[in-house]
Amino acid sequence: MTRGMTSFSLSKVFMFFSAIFLLHGLSPLNASVTRNYTFKVALQNVTRLCHTKSMVTVNGQFPGPRIVAREGDRLLIKVINQVPNNISIHWHGIRQLQSGWADGPAYVTQCPIQTGQSYVYNFTIVGQRGTLWWHAHVSWLRASLYGPIIILPMLGTPYPFVKPYKEVPIIFGEWFNGDTEAIINQALQTGGGPNVSDAYTINGLPGPLYNCSAKDTFKLKVKPSKTYLLRLINAALNDELFFSIANHTLTIIDVDAVYVKPFETQTLLIAPGQTTNVLLKTHSKIPNATFYMMARPYVTGQGTFDNSTVAGILEYKDSHVKRLPLFKPTLPSLNDTSFATNFTSRLRSLASGKYPANVPKKIDKRFFFTVGLGTSPCDLKNQTCQGPNGTKFAASISNISFIQPKTALLQAHFFGKSRGIYSPNFPYSPNWFNYTGNPPNNTMVTNGTKLMVLPFNTNVELVLQDTSILGAESHPFHLHGFNFFVVGRGFGNFDMNKDPSKFNLVDPVERNTVGVPSGGWVAIRFLADNPGVWFMHCHLEIHTSWGLKMAWLVLDGKLPNQKLLPPPVDLPKC
Repeated sequence: MTRGMTSFSLSKVFMFFSAIFLLHGLSPLNASVTRNYTFKVALQNVTRLCHTKSMVTVNGQFPGPRIVAREGDRLLIKVINQVPNNISIHWHGIRQLQSGWADGPAYVTQCPIQTGQSYVYNFTIVGQRGTLWWHAHVSWLRASLYGPIIILPMLGTPYPFVKPYKEVPIIFGEWFNGDTEAIINQALQTGGGPNVSDAYTINGLPGPLYNCSAKDTFKLKVKPSKTYLLRLINAALNDELFFSIANHTLTIIDVDAVYVKPFETQTLLIAPGQTTNVLLKTHSKIPNATFYMMARPYVTGQGTFDNSTVAGILEYKDSHVKRLPLFKPTLPSLNDTSFATNFTSRLRSLASGKYPANVPKKIDKRFFFTVGLGTSPCDLKNQTCQGPNGTKFAASISNISFIQPKTALLQAHFFGKSRGIYSPNFPYSPNWFNYTGNPPNNTMVTNGTKLMVLPFNTNVELVLQDTSILGAESHPFHLHGFNFFVVGRGFGNFDMNKDPSKFNLVDPVERNTVGVPSGGWVAIRFLADNPGVWFMHCHLEIHTSWGLKMAWLVLDGKLPNQKLLPPPVDLPKC
C-alpha cells in the first residue's frame, strides 16, 4: 500500500478553548482550587521526518496541552471554531452523568461546531480518577488534535500504591506526511484502504529509528532509586501497540482511569483509546548505559498498518560517561496473539473496600452483536471500486453499517423528532452462522441508523463476536457514557450454553475500551444508569469510517437526578 500523500495546506486556523475548573460545594478535606486554562489552537508548521506541514496545534504544541483536574471538579471548556472543517471534541472516558450534551461525537450528541461558531462543554468529573484524554471526534481530525486529561484524587485521598517521585504523560500517536482528511476522503470515495501513516510517535516525536528523525526523539531523564508514574495513552488512529523499556520492569496499576490489582511486566499492550498507568522503578545506581523505550504495532488483520517502530530514550541524570551503550527491549512479534491474550487476562479490578468492583449480577437484558468487516456495492460510475472484487470496504455491527445522520441523535430524541433521523429497532441478535469459520459467500452489509433503546437502570450483558467474513481481526471497542466490566473472553464462536459459566463476576477489569479478540469474542456488563444517547464504536478510525459503530438510547428514570437535562442554549446547530 502506498505510504504518504501530498501535503494539504489548510486555510488559516484558529480555535480557542477556555477551561475553568470551578469550586462547587466541596468540604475542606477535598476542596479543590479553581483552575483557569486558555487553549489556543492555531495553524502551526511542524517538521517531522524532514517533512514540514501545516497542522492544527493547541498553544503551538503537538500533542495538545494537558488538562489537570481533581475528582469532583466541574469543567467548562469553551471552543470557538475558526477552522474550515467542522469541529467537535470528545472527552474520552468521562462518564458525563446527566451531561450527554458535552460528550462530543459529531452527529451523535451534538451537531459539530461550524466555522466561526462556539460551544461550551460543561461537565463534572464524578467518581473518576486516573488518566483519560481528549480528542477531536469528527472524521480523522483527531490525528493531530488530542491531549491528556489527568484526574487527581480528591485532596487528602492517597493513591492505593506508592507515591511516585514524578508523573509523566506518554502519548502514542501517528504522523502522516499527508493531510489525513484528504487520505480518508480518498479512501471512502474509491472504496479501498487508506494510505498508512509515515511514523508512530511518542509525545509527537517519531524517534531515531526513522530516517531523518534523530533529533525528534522523546527523552525521559530519570534519577536512580526513584518511582515514576507513566501515564500511557494510545492516541494512534489505527493500531494497537506493544510497549517496553529495555532492562526495566513496569508495574501496571491503572487502566482507563480505574485502579487494578498491580502486576509486573516487561511489555504491555495498549489499544487505540485505552490508557494505562504504570510505575517505573529506576535502578539503584546510575547504570553505564541508556535505554530505548519502544512501541510497535500488534497486527491481526490484513488492513492498514505501518510495520515500524517508534523509540524514545530513557537516560539517567548526572551520568558522566559519554557515548553510553544503548540497550533495546525485545518486543513481541507483530502477530503475537498469545502475548496479547496472556497480558489482557492478567488485568483485574482492585476490588477493594474503597474501590469495589460493582459487577451487575442480575442481568435484565442480554445482547449478542457480531462485529467485523464486509463490503458494499460500488457506486462509482463506469469505474471499479478498490475493495474486494470491485466493491467498497464496509464494516458493521450485527450486519448494520451505521449511516451518520445529518441531525444529532440526542437532539432528535430530546425534542421528539426522531422520525426520519433514526429508528429504535437495532437487532438484538444477528442471524447465526459459523462466525469464525469459513466465511459466507455473501459479504454485503446492510445500512441504517438504528439505536438500541434501554430503560433507565437496565443491567446489560453484551457479547461482541468477531467475524471472519473478510478475515478475523481484533477490534478495540469504546463505549461512551459508561464504564463496563469485562467478564469473559475467548476464541472461536461464543457458546451461550458453556461460556457464561466461566465468567469472572468477582474482580473483572473495569474500563471504557476493550479489544474484541481476533477470531473470538468478549463479554461485558454495565448498568445503564446514564440517560442519553451513547455512541459505541471500534476505535480503529478506518473501521469507524467504514460504519463499525452504533448507539444506545438510555431513557430517563423517574427521579429528577435520573433525567437528561435540557440542552445548553449554545448547542451547535446543523
